[in-house]
Amino acid sequence: QVQLVESGGGLVQAGGSLRLSCAASGRTFSSYAMGWFRQAPGKEQEFVAVISWSGDRTYYVDFVKGRFTISRDNAKNSVYLQMNSLKPEDTAVYYCAADLNRPPTSWLTMNYSDMDYWGKGTLVTVSS
Repeated sequence: QVQLVESGGGLVQAGGSLRLSCAASGRTFSSYAMGWFRQAPGKEQEFVAVISWSGDRTYYVDFVKGRFTISRDNAKNSVYLQMNSLKPEDTAVYYCAADLNRPPTSWLTMNYSDMDYWGKGTLVTVSS
């Protein structure tokens, strides 16, 4: 059974940092693009970041550029999201996703449910 399990969410003050992790199991994801989406309460979900299968290409939504960094470790079947300088508007449930065939650039306009696999999410709350 394929699973993506996010962890690392929690409560943090504005300006603080969190590192989200996504552990994949059930198959090898080294050929998959992997990334993150988020959904704030009462809002539509939105793309956050994606990394290519090899890790040589990354793309971010504008409002996290310079603050968030996506990385992956194919040996551990995992993807990470380092989030710095967090703002209250970053409060959301963050979802990990993986897709074999969609180009990473296509993620910018898509939802996590469009991807091959996605997790159940981890809640990030940033207090002001």
